[in-house]
Amino acid sequence: MAAWLLIPFTTLMMVGIPISMCLLFASYIFMTVWGRVPLSILPKHMFGGVDSYYLLAIPFFILAGNLMNSTGITATLIRLSDLLFGKIAGGLAQVNIYVSVIFASLTGSGVADTTAIGPVLIPAMVKSGFTPQYSAAVTAASSVIGPIIPPSVLMVIYSNTVGISLGDLFTAGFLPGVIIALSLSVIAYYYAKKYNHPVRVEKIPFREASFIILNAMVALLMPIILIGGIFSGVFTPTEAAAVSVFYALLVGRFYFRSLNWKSLSEALIESAHQAGVIMFIIACAAPFGWVLAIVRAPSSIASSMLEITTNKFFLMFLINIFLLFMGMIMETGANCIILAPILAPIAINAGMEPLHFAIVMIVNLNIGLTTPPLGVCMFIAANIAKIKFEALVRAIFPFLVMEIAALFILTYSETIALFIPRLMGYKG
Repeated sequence: MAAWLLIPFTTLMMVGIPISMCLLFASYIFMTVWGRVPLSILPKHMFGGVDSYYLLAIPFFILAGNLMNSTGITATLIRLSDLLFGKIAGGLAQVNIYVSVIFASLTGSGVADTTAIGPVLIPAMVKSGFTPQYSAAVTAASSVIGPIIPPSVLMVIYSNTVGISLGDLFTAGFLPGVIIALSLSVIAYYYAKKYNHPVRVEKIPFREASFIILNAMVALLMPIILIGGIFSGVFTPTEAAAVSVFYALLVGRFYFRSLNWKSLSEALIESAHQAGVIMFIIACAAPFGWVLAIVRAPSSIASSMLEITTNKFFLMFLINIFLLFMGMIMETGANCIILAPILAPIAINAGMEPLHFAIVMIVNLNIGLTTPPLGVCMFIAANIAKIKFEALVRAIFPFLVMEIAALFILTYSETIALFIPRLMGYKG
């Protein structure tokens, strides 16, 4: 019976049908052939998949990020990154990487990162002497950091799917995000020395630097309020997301004074579109996951892996390879909803700490944003840079290798992922 699920799903994927429709139609075909349950159960599972208080955090986090971006904060964060890192070998490439670290604390989305930063930094890098391919590669690769450093939409999905604390996931994401940034920074430094890439030589006056830092800090108070509020017990993660929207409204309207009715309506429309896409994927993945349980896919996958090895370290190697492959062919949110309930118990039973595995899986799936053939951030960056996708694939390969190397460092070093959570009182 599993063939009636997997063959339609694979076929639809290969012809380019959107992932949500692939999940939905494959589930429909299986239920029709199986015939043991009424088809009315399909919309019930779809509704049940999104009928969660915790998932309300997704549209709120997306809206908060879009509101902050509507205020022109992207330019301020780029100037802050240039102030701090612009004189390191690599110049604007380093700025591109570290502004993604800073920007990540506002959006929680790799696509938002590429969309906001790319139109500004890719032309600036090309004008400074970088090739369009290299500029797009740095932008796409650094966008992976967006959904790792909190707030993260993918962490909300994982938390809701597996039942792990969202607050713990948020605190665990900081160091891995920095590790990814450092790995990209190393390769940018290497290429800067090899090809003599330009760096900023002029000094930024003290008064201007102070102004840049002040403006940036006002925006970056948002993640501090968010994390502090969650761990102090003042509000839940979902309430924290709503508070972040309120803070973004206040800052945009009364501090930056750039948020007007036009920019507000644009942010609301864009947020509704982004959140709608994500929530529809979650809804369509719910019946697909239910059908997978019917055909006993979780137990089959677990048995297959455990037949190969019961060694925790080799098992994690296999899981990472499997997830990297799945990240190449399927959207991150769908991967998380379908695979997390299957793979998390396998890793935990093998002796891996639950929060550690969660971070490894989240980092792994986010690398899929920059892996062909379906790396969505690559398509966006290539379009901005006006280059062929194939050219970007060649340019991004060294950065992709460094990200995978960082992934395996995180996999085999539990301390990195759990250091901050344990400082915050995590007992796992």
